[in-house]
Amino acid sequence: MITAAPRPMQPAPLQPPRWQQLWRDAVRDPAELLALLGLDAHAARLSPAAATQFPLRVPRGFVARMRHGDIDDPLLRQVLPLDEEMRAAPGFGLDAVGDHAARTAPGVLQKYAGRALLVATGSCAVNCRYCFRRHFPYAEETAARDGWRQAIELVAADASVEEVLLSGGDPLSLATSRLAELTDALARIPHLRRLRIHSRLPVVLPERVDGALAEWLAALPWPVAFVIHANHANEFDAGVDAALARLRAAGATLLNQAVLLRGVNDSVEALAALSERGFAAGVLPYYLHQLDRVAGVAHYEVDDGRARALHAALAARLSGYLVPRLVREVPGDSGKRPL
Repeated sequence: MITAAPRPMQPAPLQPPRWQQLWRDAVRDPAELLALLGLDAHAARLSPAAATQFPLRVPRGFVARMRHGDIDDPLLRQVLPLDEEMRAAPGFGLDAVGDHAARTAPGVLQKYAGRALLVATGSCAVNCRYCFRRHFPYAEETAARDGWRQAIELVAADASVEEVLLSGGDPLSLATSRLAELTDALARIPHLRRLRIHSRLPVVLPERVDGALAEWLAALPWPVAFVIHANHANEFDAGVDAALARLRAAGATLLNQAVLLRGVNDSVEALAALSERGFAAGVLPYYLHQLDRVAGVAHYEVDDGRARALHAALAARLSGYLVPRLVREVPGDSGKRPL
């Protein structure tokens, strides 16, 4: 019997990295978010105007860490669009930290000596309601939009720049190949000595720290400071711990910066738990920021007197290496201003 020749194997279609699918599956409807948490009765508190001005986006894995049935959950409070955002408040504006004045090229900010910050993208996996760049003109101001050309030329021409910061948005929202394109170009600049990456993705979407990202990070020619952003101990779970372990294994030094937020972490207990939980995951506390006074966030503000009292109580309770520096960013200052 003559059998038919076997058909050649067809290659399996290429699948996007898992983190990209999880990104696309994020919750975008405030009513759906409340329903997932058993909080439908609180729908009247939602603000369609706030959600239109600054849309909701939150990964489902981060939602899973929120307390079911608790409208005051500290993770939920960071992402839920409420009417308070639409109330005008004196002293709160569109450019709270002087980004416009610090612009030296499209998507490049130079506020402090020896450093250049690249706004790599406007995309984030989560839209934090207190974001100081919630009104930033990302469509015109991203360093990646012309293949990084102007940003690279500026850094290469300024021998005083020893450190490049990748920010956004969130730089890890870019594909790893795009990040490699940038760092390959930066590696040809002899006066660069350090790279710093600011990202919330290892916390809100830990799947982003995949094998390709770890390989890219490990191959970089400079010491890397990786600054994550967590405001509450409940943001950590086993998946976040694993992502942070991969970053450490790739050679990064891990730091955490938090924002002091009313109703989220404005207690000594919450701040101490955040430092201790972060350190257990291999992250040193770095900054505790006073709120940047951008329009729409006044309801999160903690006054300076209370902030100082909380920080003093934290210092009295914890070892020094677990106490972040309490700071405010003031436009025109040569560095973060200690409080």
